[in-house]
Amino acid sequence: MTRLKEFLFKYKHAIIILYMPIYLLWFTSLEKRTNVHFTDIHCKIDDYIPFCEFFIIPYLLWFLYVAVSLVYLFFQTKHLDDFYRCCAVLLLGMTTSLLIYTIFPNQQTMRPKTFDHSNIFTTIIDILYRTDTDTNVFPSIHVFNSIAIHFGISRSYYFRNVDDVNIVKNDKKRKAIKILRLSSLILCILICISTLTLKQHSFLDLVGGCVLFAFYYTIIYIRPFRQTKLSTDC
Repeated sequence: MTRLKEFLFKYKHAIIILYMPIYLLWFTSLEKRTNVHFTDIHCKIDDYIPFCEFFIIPYLLWFLYVAVSLVYLFFQTKHLDDFYRCCAVLLLGMTTSLLIYTIFPNQQTMRPKTFDHSNIFTTIIDILYRTDTDTNVFPSIHVFNSIAIHFGISRSYYFRNVDDVNIVKNDKKRKAIKILRLSSLILCILICISTLTLKQHSFLDLVGGCVLFAFYYTIIYIRPFRQTKLSTDC
């Protein structure tokens, strides 16, 4: 019993997980709506973006990317501010997106009716299309979360202090962290591109996700830092 209490106290920040059932129920209910008018999201740029089934790989890696990154931050118990900041951005952005979907029902109608090729990738995409509706697209949560996770990792204690030899003393570890940071950036970019090339989102959805992230990033990361710096200077 004592060990259980110690474990629960040490990882009490897991309470944030309780938000997920609320999010999933809300999102699922929005996906099932049929009695509302959906505004079509589309712009001229979308017409120049080709469909590419191979981008289903980074698109699906999004789930692993988010999960692994949050688990990493979760277990950095000496630097829980990193976990809380990342989760704050994610929760605020996801909730805002759901509010937008609720008030402003939207959709996109760019999915191909047939595929030029028949392979494992198009088979997976076909399953994706059948299980995921083409509604609730602006702003793109896929894009928002990808960027939030990348910055959450990049701004975490060891990643942002990778060049400080007093914090990251091992050269191999320092090199590994830099590789992971670059890999995170590349995967983040590929995931964002995949939302367009799989015709899951309009370019406007991507921009909306970026703007939404920039707003909450400023509030959660930049503004507190500036306030701390000003108080220190005074």
